[in-house]
Amino acid sequence: MTDIVCATDLVKRFRSVPVLDGLNLSIPEGSVFGLAGPNGAGKTTTIKILMNILRPSSGRAAVLGIDSRALCPEVLAKIGYVSENQELPEWMSVEYLLAYLKPFYPSWDDARARQLVRQFDLPLDRQLRHLSRGMRMKIALASSLAYRPPLLIMDEPFSGLDPLVREDLIDGLLESADETTILISSHDLGEIESFASHIGYLDRGRLQFSEEMTSLTARFREVEVVLDSPPLLPPGLPWPAHWLRPETAPALVRFVETHFDTERTTAEIRRLFGDVRNISAHPMPLRAIFVTLARAQSKAA
Repeated sequence: MTDIVCATDLVKRFRSVPVLDGLNLSIPEGSVFGLAGPNGAGKTTTIKILMNILRPSSGRAAVLGIDSRALCPEVLAKIGYVSENQELPEWMSVEYLLAYLKPFYPSWDDARARQLVRQFDLPLDRQLRHLSRGMRMKIALASSLAYRPPLLIMDEPFSGLDPLVREDLIDGLLESADETTILISSHDLGEIESFASHIGYLDRGRLQFSEEMTSLTARFREVEVVLDSPPLLPPGLPWPAHWLRPETAPALVRFVETHFDTERTTAEIRRLFGDVRNISAHPMPLRAIFVTLARAQSKAA
């Protein structure tokens, strides 16, 4: 599997303020890659550099094997782009907009466009100014998927949308996932978790990790250990670095294990606490994983 998006040592400063700090990112072809992180982490800046809307201060970004700074109309016609703040010509009707866009994209598929109009229930004769934000996001996505782009980039597409509109958008994305690599940044971790194949966590301009969703959810566990006596670590022995948010109570220890393995984790618990009464390990939803990581990063700062 080749990388359809690649960033190497990417730095972006606005005057003296660093937004991206040596970002390295690879997105494999055929993936649905969720880029997550707190506000101000650099997600939108990263996307704008990939799309050549912003220039990096240093480093390199490539899309479809081409340096982002050299993207030409022929290459841009192979990239779909949907943004939370995307502006559309409000005086146009839906039908006029689709007809206007068609000549710019040699791969435009009329049958696919008609299918998306039906799927999203788009009102062809209505002007964009009279449509809800959710309907406008559907139009933006439909107009990007109609030319079957090899790459679709979406920046916070679900923000402020009602659940039904989100479900419609996700259904449209999943139908195109076989032919389109999707990069999506979003604060809506529950939605990302439901369909992303890969996940990256961006914080303070650096990618903290990037891996397959199944791998991430497999290695994080919320562990609870019931002891026969109050917990006491041997003198000079710290908590393992891969145990986050350790908590203790009388005869109880809780922590988040970031590299869970049943045999190894159990052996480590017994090495620290001796015989224990019970060990339980619970899977964590994506939101809980990211809250844990964000708090750990905040304490480390």
